[in-house]
Amino acid sequence: MQICRFNDNRLGLVDGDKVKDVTSALDVLPAQHYPLPTHDLMIANLPHVREAITTVAKGAKSYALSDVRLLSPIANPGKIIAAPVNYKKHLDEARADPQIHHQNQIAEIQRVGLFLKATSSLVGPSESVTIRHPDRRTDHEIELAAIIGTRADRVTREQALAHVAGYCIGFDITVRGPEERSLRKSIDSYTVLGPWLTTADSVADPSSLDLRLTVGGEVRQQANTRDLIIGIADLIVFATSFYTLMPGDVLLTGTPEGVGPIKPGEVMDATISGLGSMRVEVRQLSPARH
Repeated sequence: MQICRFNDNRLGLVDGDKVKDVTSALDVLPAQHYPLPTHDLMIANLPHVREAITTVAKGAKSYALSDVRLLSPIANPGKIIAAPVNYKKHLDEARADPQIHHQNQIAEIQRVGLFLKATSSLVGPSESVTIRHPDRRTDHEIELAAIIGTRADRVTREQALAHVAGYCIGFDITVRGPEERSLRKSIDSYTVLGPWLTTADSVADPSSLDLRLTVGGEVRQQANTRDLIIGIADLIVFATSFYTLMPGDVLLTGTPEGVGPIKPGEVMDATISGLGSMRVEVRQLSPARH
């Protein structure tokens, strides 16, 4: 099943080049009171929501996918966790390019561990990436994103993938510089998820998915998740050895070689096999609002 959020926070079921408005399926979600939960309510109740989607989809209104505005399929992740330099060839290029490493030591993921991105950086493909520091190099990074479906704490490798609700395409946009990763990668709009959530039961083998990103039609990144240094299950084991993962938490699994600069006016097109494709525009930052 492929589930999207679109337009004014509507819930959609993707069916080929159409999307069915199944927003009423969210009526199965439990009522909440302050303090609100620190996880994504829809993902926490995904089995019930999926049952409701199947029922309401029969008479649902359909729209052309090309006519809707796609939001992030996850509305309220408690955490966005990212894996740095998790493809060998990207590790090599990061060490070789001064514009990437900025005299920082680029160590193996096993040594540097994971890092967190601000949830305020999250947007959907139709919301665009906005360059905040045009005087500095800002790079694209395509990644497979795994969405956690159930609470996971100190899990084993054998248990790990059972905690995944689904997968989507992720962008981990970064401004280059000497600062810590989490600062440079937490800028507003610098995490993009889309085009929709493909549920885990629809992905036969997440460790064998082709990734491809083009900018202005030029192929920049192309790889397969089999090339990950630390695979998805082991990343979940790694993460849960430090903190508990909750429904809706996002795990960005790392980007392959070929990262490069993007500028306002350019368009990024990304595809991951079985998960769909998304087009994301790059824009210039508007004047500050006080």
